Amino acid sequence: MKTIRYNSAGGIVAQRDILHHLPAAETFLLLLDRPGRAEVRLPKGHIDPGESAQEAALRETSEETGFGDLRILADLGQRAVEFDYKGAHYIREERYFLMKLLSPRRIKQPPKDAKQFQVLWEPLGRAGARLTFEAERLFVADAVDALRNLPGF
Repeated sequence: MKTIRYNSAGGIVAQRDILHHLPAAETFLLLLDRPGRAEVRLPKGHIDPGESAQEAALRETSEETGFGDLRILADLGQRAVEFDYKGAHYIREERYFLMKLLSPRRIKQPPKDAKQFQVLWEPLGRAGARLTFEAERLFVADAVDALRNLPGF
């Protein structure tokens, strides 16, 4: 079986107060429903040549969610994830960053992303349980810990 290795980066977007349809006193995390695959995921994608992990995380999170005004609050580290897909063995280094939405400003998403991803805002305490994959649940636990240590969030 062929082995494919690559690096990816993504964002865990935490939010309070900016989106008027969410209760202001509660913290929410942005998840992506991917109905075509029956998955709930975190936004992430390949790191392009010449791009830093931070740049890739901001780009991928914006493209997949449609939110264009994000700021990185903390580096949540990286984990290797291995899986088999379509006859190949993949080893993906996933790196996540805790992010904050600075405004509700939307951007035009690439058509492929707009078609396959739907934004879900889940309360902080329930977000991890909604995710399909264990590696992403671990990153959400890291984000919850990081949020506890951020003054004023």
